[in-house]
Amino acid sequence: MLAKLFPFPLRPGTQAEAERLARQFACAGPAREDGTQSFRIYRDPARPDYLLFVGHFADHAAYDRHTRSAAYQHLMAGKFADLILEFVEIDHELVVSH
Repeated sequence: MLAKLFPFPLRPGTQAEAERLARQFACAGPAREDGTQSFRIYRDPARPDYLLFVGHFADHAAYDRHTRSAAYQHLMAGKFADLILEFVEIDHELVVSH
């Protein structure tokens, strides 16, 4: 399993719009993709204009399919990308689960 973390600092005042796009994307993309095992988006109540995306994918091929999807291209690489200050992608591989 491949875990991807994306900490997104957002442009000031864009939290509500970013959350709206993120919800739309989660339903249109990850919820319908084979190989996307979970996809979660978190807000930090103490830090405005920030979101954390956490995705679990079967493997790198599943993640590649995810990023090539129409929903990803339109909403994440398109509209959402205009709201973020920095793009950081962090890979993790599962060691232990219970």
